[in-house]
Amino acid sequence: MLEYVKLTLRIKTTAYDSLLSDLIRAGAQDLGLAGVVNDELDIEHIDEVEDSLIRRAIATYVCCNFGNPTNYDKLKKSYDEQKSQLSNATGYTDWGD
Repeated sequence: MLEYVKLTLRIKTTAYDSLLSDLIRAGAQDLGLAGVVNDELDIEHIDEVEDSLIRRAIATYVCCNFGNPTNYDKLKKSYDEQKSQLSNATGYTDWGD
């Protein structure tokens, strides 16, 4: 997941790895707070995320919260939409039918 996020941000250095890892975990936890349930959101295995929708949502969360992006509002809106779709999608919640 870290390498995926670094590629998304076009970062080659390892200088930000700790901060990016924290943001990745925070993104996963934020999805969990929104009701998204997926084994891949387990913090212990967050680097092994393969679900494309979850990977994209976490990457968007990181992009939105890393540094001071000039397009913060657009990124925040995009992340909120992704989170909303996941929290309402069959297979991503345990709220029943």
